Amino acid sequence: MELPVKLLFAAFLILSVIIDGTKADTMLTGTVICDQCKDGQRSLFDYPVNGAKVTLSCSDSNGQITMSREETTNWFGSYTMRFDGAPDLGGCSAHVSESDSGQGGGSMSCSEASGPAQNPRLMFRMFDMEMYVVDALLAQPPQPMQYCSTSSKPAPTPTLPPPTLVPPISSPPHFNLPPMPPLPPLLPMPQLPPIPPLGPLPPMIFVEASACPPQTWMMPEYECYWRGVNRDTKVAVAFGMVAARRYGTDITLWYGLQGRGDPYRTLLREGITALLNSYNSIQFSYHPLGVIQHMNYALMGSTRDVLVTALHFMRANSGESGNVTCKFTSCN
Repeated sequence: MELPVKLLFAAFLILSVIIDGTKADTMLTGTVICDQCKDGQRSLFDYPVNGAKVTLSCSDSNGQITMSREETTNWFGSYTMRFDGAPDLGGCSAHVSESDSGQGGGSMSCSEASGPAQNPRLMFRMFDMEMYVVDALLAQPPQPMQYCSTSSKPAPTPTLPPPTLVPPISSPPHFNLPPMPPLPPLLPMPQLPPIPPLGPLPPMIFVEASACPPQTWMMPEYECYWRGVNRDTKVAVAFGMVAARRYGTDITLWYGLQGRGDPYRTLLREGITALLNSYNSIQFSYHPLGVIQHMNYALMGSTRDVLVTALHFMRANSGESGNVTCKFTSCN
């Protein structure tokens, strides 16, 4: 099993070099959220802003602007900026400059004020390629919404009336009570039916690291390890709208595990496997949310991004990144 994985690893490495050569590429991505309560916090009332203009500004030690780039968010409130070469974006800052709100289909009126600027964070650097992520930027409406304008005000403390003092009783009263009648004999309890034997309990989450390849997850004797999702869960439900645009809304996780021969199908297969491994092992290389985040970043990037992310997932699923084995035992 180890030899085919290593050969596939080498094939992906060669293919990624052929596609993009030695050209460096830097990508920055983020989202813009409408802060309807104007409290600087994410809440259920907030939504992604379409048509917001995001400006990235980089300055030198003297405060002079050395580079500036502007991008507009899409229908999902996300934006992506690409740079040739490998510039250091750690000292730059991104902020919402304006919105096309009301001018060509923008998201409501949520642009008169914006939240604080955010600095890009380097996610990874590999093959002369860098990926930066900016925390969610906040755009705010002119006035907070009515149903959250008073949510931050503390509720008034009710005033309790003073306690009423009860005068003490000088001596307790005496009553002549009749004796208690004898209790009737207890009736015998009916015999209860025997408790049926419990079925097999689902396996516990592995505390130690465990990594299982896609073909192991497809074996029927390990079906009990599917947790968090099942075989009929849609890819769009597990990975979100970005994956739905690429793979459609009808493909299930079981079908996606069988994908081969195409970079995007390979990414889907290894991404599903990584998601299943992350649900079953606390020390797996990826957290479930991390798997979904890396999957979406790759789908929003180039074919090379897809290959590199699939390669990372494949190494984690095969256990090559830390000499990890699959800890499964038969469910029967």
